[in-house]
Amino acid sequence: MPQQPPIEFDADENDSPKASLVELAQVFLRLGFLAFGGPAAHIAMMDEEVVQRRRWLSREKLLDLLGVTNLIPGPNSTELAIHIGYEQAGVAGLMVAGACFILPAMVIVWLLAMAYVRYQAVPQVDWLLYGVKPVILAVIIQALYKLGQKALKDRPTIIAAVGVVIAAALGGPEIGLILLAGLGILLWKTGRRPSHPLQGLWFFPPTFLSIPTSSVGPNMASTGQVFLYFLKIGSVLYGSGYVLLAFLQRDLVERLGWLTSQQLLDAIAIGQVTPGPVFTTATFIGYLLAGNSGALAGTIGIFLPSFVFVFVVHPWVTALRKSVRFSAFLDGVNAASLGLMAVVTFVLARSALVDSLTIILAGGSALVLFRFKVNSAWLVLAGGAIGLLTRLMTVKPL
Repeated sequence: MPQQPPIEFDADENDSPKASLVELAQVFLRLGFLAFGGPAAHIAMMDEEVVQRRRWLSREKLLDLLGVTNLIPGPNSTELAIHIGYEQAGVAGLMVAGACFILPAMVIVWLLAMAYVRYQAVPQVDWLLYGVKPVILAVIIQALYKLGQKALKDRPTIIAAVGVVIAAALGGPEIGLILLAGLGILLWKTGRRPSHPLQGLWFFPPTFLSIPTSSVGPNMASTGQVFLYFLKIGSVLYGSGYVLLAFLQRDLVERLGWLTSQQLLDAIAIGQVTPGPVFTTATFIGYLLAGNSGALAGTIGIFLPSFVFVFVVHPWVTALRKSVRFSAFLDGVNAASLGLMAVVTFVLARSALVDSLTIILAGGSALVLFRFKVNSAWLVLAGGAIGLLTRLMTVKPL
């Protein structure tokens, strides 16, 4: 008797199994080691793990959590991991999921920072990204397709998503587009002016946090100064790693003089080529400024606000979704989030598809994902192996 194809499942909130702390640790440690490609790729892999494979959440719930992360400062994919942990196992799950997602990248970046200080050079790992990027592109495309089936539920949300894609491509600010889409759908669906649609959700980040402004010279910051600086960044920063680069250039290079421009570029490069959150750039910079204690202080400082924001916001998500007005607002936010992911996908495609081999690798990965439902972790490992093989074949013998 022929085997039936796997049934596509979208979990229901009421009968979804809850994860144990051990399961959360296993899933997010693995994602922390394999999640290359930035927030869009991380979100795609989380969708595969927690919705498709483990059925911990419905796709609507995942979209709602993603929408909320876009409304608060901090790294989106890390906050989504923290939300999932809180949803599954309360405060303990929040801590376990977030810490396990951050830990692998932190350790890898920490080791690379130690090597960098010794050799004053960034390791050459272009071969790894050569094979991994096309696979990640396929993973994101699959997630866009599946998330789009839930986020683009009617004509208004489709229009909002398309509008965000166009505006973002023209350089529109991410948070402004998200809020505009949310308010637009709110007005469209309710037909009246909103009255505090985010009542109970707005939190004003502590922008008053600051560090001494006197320049102390390169590599002379104290552990406390490193912690306070990255605590401020984690509390107020919206957007991608490129936005982080702008903050760090202005503060650490131009205002405080703690780093040179080359050191900052090397730090960002390390954050880009390692798996997990790009914000572990703070680990690298912290080590350059204050050694091992600085690496730990920078990491804790930049990620601590995310844990606090999610802890405060998460209990409101389900209740707010039941509000007609906030539900309409969140529909717009979800559509905007999908539009921003689509723009990121296009940018990644331009850097990932550089020759015929990468095009074949991306197309083959997409075919495998859509047809055979293979765990994307294996495809990422295969992509890295192909990149290594390509590197070995192009290296000329001495």
